[in-house]
Amino acid sequence: MSRDERVLADAPEDERLLSVAGVRSAVDALFSRIRGGDLGAAPIVVGLAVIWLIFQLLNPVFLSSENLSNLTMQSAAIGTIALGVVLVLLLGEIDLSVGSVSGLAAAVLAVTFVQLHWPLVLALVAAVAAGCLVGLLYGFLYTRFGLPSFVITLAGLLGFLGLQLWVLGDTGTIGLPFDSWIVEFAQDMYLPPWAAYGLVVASVGAYAWVLLRRARRRAAANLVSQGNLEIGLRCGTLLLFLLAATWYLNLYRGVGVMFVFFLALIVVMNLVLTRTRWGRAVYAVGGSVEAARRAGIRVDRIYLSVFAMCSTFAAVGGILAAARLASASQSSGTGDTNLNAIAAAVIGGASLFGGRGTAFSALLGIFVIQSISSGLTLLNLDSSVQFMITGAVLVLAVIVDSISRRTRAATGRA
Repeated sequence: MSRDERVLADAPEDERLLSVAGVRSAVDALFSRIRGGDLGAAPIVVGLAVIWLIFQLLNPVFLSSENLSNLTMQSAAIGTIALGVVLVLLLGEIDLSVGSVSGLAAAVLAVTFVQLHWPLVLALVAAVAAGCLVGLLYGFLYTRFGLPSFVITLAGLLGFLGLQLWVLGDTGTIGLPFDSWIVEFAQDMYLPPWAAYGLVVASVGAYAWVLLRRARRRAAANLVSQGNLEIGLRCGTLLLFLLAATWYLNLYRGVGVMFVFFLALIVVMNLVLTRTRWGRAVYAVGGSVEAARRAGIRVDRIYLSVFAMCSTFAAVGGILAAARLASASQSSGTGDTNLNAIAAAVIGGASLFGGRGTAFSALLGIFVIQSISSGLTLLNLDSSVQFMITGAVLVLAVIVDSISRRTRAATGRA
C-alpha cells in the first residue's frame, strides 16, 4: 500500500472522501494500470480524435452539426449488432452470421407487416423472436455437440441468408410505409431541446449517485475510495461535454430518438455486465472456462444465453436498418454489415481472446467505423479506400490488444 493509500485508509470517512489525496491516488492508480498494460478506452478515444481532426482539416463539413447528427443516426443500427458481437467476444467466441440474422429479421418484419398486414407490434415481436431462436439454436449446437462457434455461425451465415431470400420471395424488395411508426422512429424522430438537456442532466446525476454510493461502500469497508472532489470533477467534466455536444447537435435537428435508444441499450447492458451475477459469470467464463465451472457457474447456460442475446441484438439492428432505409431487400444485412459489426466490437476494445471488453466497446468502435465512412464519403473517395483503412485500423486495434495482454501477463495482471 502506498503512502497516500495509508493516509486515506487511516483518515476519518468524511475527511477521506473530501481529501485531495484521493485524486492523487486515483491518478497514481491510473498510471499504474497503464504501465501494467490496462489501457482501457484511451487508444480508441485518441484514435477517434485523430480521425476527426484529419477529416476536419481535409473537409470542414465533417464536424458540422448536420454531419455529426447524421453520423449518430447511422451508427445506431450497426452499433446495436456490434453490441451483441461484444457479448460473444467476451466468451472468446465469434458470431459470423450477425449480418444474415439482421437481414432475416428485416425480411420477417417486412413480410408480416406489409404483406400479411399484422399489427406493427406483433411484426416487431416476430422479427426479434426469429433472431432469438437463431441464437438459441447456436447455443444448443455449441453446448450439445461441441461444434466450434466459427463453424456454426459460418453455416448460419449461409443458411439464414438463404432463408431471408426465401422469406422475401420473388418480390426481392418490400418497402415499409413512410407513415409507419417504425420508419418515423428511424428517420424523423428527434428529441426536443428541453428533453435532450433534461436527459443529459438526469443521466449524469444518476452516474454521480452511483459513484457516490460506491465510494461510501468502499469507505465503510476501509478500502481506498474516490473522494467527493474527484467524483465532482469527473461528473462535472462529463456534464459539460454532453451539454456542449447536445447544444451542437441541436443546431441542426437535435438528438435522434433512435440514437438515444441505442445509447440506452449500451447503458443497460453495461449495468447487466457489471452489476449482475450473470454479467460476472460471462467475464469469468471468458477468462477461464474451467475455473468458472469449478466455481459453480453453469457454463452451458452462459453460452446459450449469450448466443441468444447476440442474435437478438442482430435482429434489433436489422429492424433499425430496415426502418432507416424504409425497406427490406435481398441485400439487407449483406455487404459490409457483418464485417463492420465485428470490426466495431474489436476496434472498440473487446478482446478476441475473451474476458475483456465492455458494452461501450460497441459505441466507441462504431463511431470509428462510421467516422471513417462519413469522412471518405465527404472526400468523394471510393469505397475500396474505406475497406483498406478500416482493415488497417482493425489490425492496429488487435495489435494493441495483443501487446496489452502480453504486458499484463508479464506483470502478473492477466
